[in-house]
Amino acid sequence: MNTRRISTVCHVGHTAIGGNNPIRIQSMATVDTNDTEGCVAQAKRIIDAGGELVRFTTQGTREAENMKNISARLKADGYTQPLVADVHFNANVADVAARYCEKVRINPGNYVDPARTFKSLEYTDAEYAEELKKIEARLLPFIKICKENHTAVRIGVNHGSLSDRIMSRYGDTPAGIVESCMEFLRIFKREGFSDVVISIKASNTVVMVQSVRMLVAAMDSEDMHFPLHLGVTEAGEGEDGRIKSAVGIGALLTEGIGDTIRVSLSEEPECEIPVARKLVELTNSLPLPMQKEGNQERMFIEGDTLHLYLDAPDYDTLQLKAAMAAGSILIDRKATKLEITTLAPCPSPLTPLADAILQAARIKFTKTEYISCPGCGRTLYNLQDTIRRIKAATSHLVGLKIGIMGCIVNGPGEMADADYGYVGAGRGKISLYRRKECVAKNIPEEEAVSRLLQLIEEDGGMRNEK
Repeated sequence: MNTRRISTVCHVGHTAIGGNNPIRIQSMATVDTNDTEGCVAQAKRIIDAGGELVRFTTQGTREAENMKNISARLKADGYTQPLVADVHFNANVADVAARYCEKVRINPGNYVDPARTFKSLEYTDAEYAEELKKIEARLLPFIKICKENHTAVRIGVNHGSLSDRIMSRYGDTPAGIVESCMEFLRIFKREGFSDVVISIKASNTVVMVQSVRMLVAAMDSEDMHFPLHLGVTEAGEGEDGRIKSAVGIGALLTEGIGDTIRVSLSEEPECEIPVARKLVELTNSLPLPMQKEGNQERMFIEGDTLHLYLDAPDYDTLQLKAAMAAGSILIDRKATKLEITTLAPCPSPLTPLADAILQAARIKFTKTEYISCPGCGRTLYNLQDTIRRIKAATSHLVGLKIGIMGCIVNGPGEMADADYGYVGAGRGKISLYRRKECVAKNIPEEEAVSRLLQLIEEDGGMRNEK
């Protein structure tokens, strides 16, 4: 492993992120933030599993204000871990949440800019500068509130929610993702506000890793060293979600990048914590590149093939260890094939594992690709049940990409790379997408899966076979 990048320290309540502090592990509640009892119970499960921060979605002022009640209940029961409010589309909500939470996440893609519509916009340099002034004017009151309340900020950029303004000037590129973040960071730096954590997330591991690397270089060039939150968003569930997370997060951890992580799985949030903890534990125990000799853990590249010789106490650990060890090499295309050998007998076949890692690194697709969000208080349908039903009907469609998203925050954007999308549009209502185009709006939930399958069938997609 390379020497860990040393960042400045962000103070989130009594928890310090960055510097020489341990890599912090966190997750996000999936229940309605107005449901105080449900939020408290779920936060306790996350914390009891080892979560060090818990995030809640705050769609409106009512949810932001209820964070005060959630916090009070948890603290009364001895749970003092920091709570984070997640804000999209409404900057006023961030102002409210900053009074009640230890940290507030804001998304540059929709904090001032309108929600992404994929429209191409034209700006002169002067007009573009005026747009940046609008962002600064709206950020300054928020920063003042955060200073007064000792509230930290997470600037959370999502590939799936870049604004039309950024997209029009920089394209759908890592450069655009990074500039979306830097526009905000420059304002925070000018205002002398340093309790900031940054995240850059994408469901595509290659985009995520390239963007974070580029952000580190951009910050260094402007003498900024803020701590980084790592995650592969909409990673999915089960083996695929774990492997995709390990490839993306692991690639950066092994390069010494990362101060806090979240593994975004379409499962109960407490299930994310052991996976995240294992990724951190494995970071310093991965094999180093070396020649093919000796009966020990090692890895080497021969032609276009990466060979991994690994030891692990169980198959779950082997999955993560192999994905982490291979992540950076495959993402950088130093190898495009993968062979895994275990030093002890393994009861499971290793070729499917190698194929899953290659798919997570966007090299070779051998099965259907599912881009599914982990859910949050914005989710508008039974996410886990829906994922199971869609997978059961489409798992034979090799190479087809299907996005299954709980709401519109990242839905259309993250699904720009998908062939089809299933997005929560309202309570009990679903919208269907063909790539970026919404082809059916507000379908009753009970009809939506069959309508999605009908759409794929009409396009000829259901005839794909493994």
